[in-house]
Amino acid sequence: MFGRSLAACCLASLLALPARADEAAWKAGVARVDITPELPIWLAGYGARNRPADGVLDALSAKSLALEDAQGNRAVLVTVDLAGISRELTAEVCRRIETRHGVPRSAVAICTSHTHSGPSLRGFLQPLFAFDADQQRRIDAYTDKLLDDLADVAGTAVASLAPARLSHAQGKATFAVNRRNNVEKEVPQLRSAQALVGPVDHDLPVLLVHGAEGSLRAIVAGYACHATVMDGYRVSGDWPGAAQNEIERRHPEAVALFWAGCGADQNPLPRRTTELLNQYGQEFADEVDAVLRGPFAPLRAELQTRYREIPLPFGPLPARADLEAQFAKQTAATREGRWAKHLLDIWDRKGALPSDYPYPVQAWRLGDVTWLFLGGEVVVDYSLRLKAELAATAWIASYANDVMGYIPSRRVLAEGGYEGGLARFPFGLPAPWDPRVEELIVAAVRDLAAR
Repeated sequence: MFGRSLAACCLASLLALPARADEAAWKAGVARVDITPELPIWLAGYGARNRPADGVLDALSAKSLALEDAQGNRAVLVTVDLAGISRELTAEVCRRIETRHGVPRSAVAICTSHTHSGPSLRGFLQPLFAFDADQQRRIDAYTDKLLDDLADVAGTAVASLAPARLSHAQGKATFAVNRRNNVEKEVPQLRSAQALVGPVDHDLPVLLVHGAEGSLRAIVAGYACHATVMDGYRVSGDWPGAAQNEIERRHPEAVALFWAGCGADQNPLPRRTTELLNQYGQEFADEVDAVLRGPFAPLRAELQTRYREIPLPFGPLPARADLEAQFAKQTAATREGRWAKHLLDIWDRKGALPSDYPYPVQAWRLGDVTWLFLGGEVVVDYSLRLKAELAATAWIASYANDVMGYIPSRRVLAEGGYEGGLARFPFGLPAPWDPRVEELIVAAVRDLAAR
């Protein structure tokens, strides 16, 4: 109790210090909206599910942080408790935000938490399930409402812009485990023996937003780990939802926003119980509190944003005759059969399968921090490489703007497995990626960051 009181006094002393002119030149606005779906609705994330959700473990939210620098440049971050979002949905939300509030596409980032207990959306993970007419109607209705909610929550954040101070620091969490290199049932023993192997990224970057008068208005934090603790039939934000709820319980004056890092090959292990869900949420919140005790570095009020879509090439494409044979053999009762039918439908509409995908790469510069937003489920190799190569402090978000599939590094692509190519089936991609994808993405990131 004494330690907590001392920490609170130290924090109060820090907040009472006079702000430098460049620190106070920021404006910030924050907002939230409940996006918990009406039941029953099918959940995205696990192909083994065979029925819609029948309960709610915890509510889902969309939250937004709007920023404005000393020159009037604006950016809007939207975080969502969902497994992912499609390129088409993101484009529509960004169009509405730009039309209504003048925030350009490069300055809007939509980050999904990748909870595997969030509702399915139209156009996302299409071949994963075969929905009946009632479920498709429910999913379409939820998707349409979500578009309104995301545009509205961003607008509310913009409307609440007020003088603020921004600062940042970095914590650490250790519950993410490389799932490609460690057998899940052996993880507790391996952890006790300090024998876990494989690349991980345990950094926990934190952005703090204080009002000009010193009140804590928003806490934005990220971590590279799948949101896959729960696997049942109840709606949940999974461990990121538990973490945000716990942070807001401890700091009721603030809104907690979460973004997912490059955790495509990282799992929270062990898992599959609500006790572990809450444990990881509390561990995350504990580290945020450690950051709040300081020191943390102020961010000068300079904001720059860039966005680009690069043609990311696929490997060799399947022949139409092979797809027709696969669909005839497996039909729509299997994931692979639905994948073949999905590609045949694309072929019929467009005359051929696409040879590449318009992959989104986004970069923001907040003072001396470079914040990158990468689409898809990006493996941890990218985060480790980019943070090592970029000169400035770098935060690497994944699952941002468009979750079209897994994004393997050259190493993971060569090794194969689910992240290396098999994940193309639930996402409806025509083939594994070309081995050049890592270098193409890194080159685009370098260019945007330099500009």
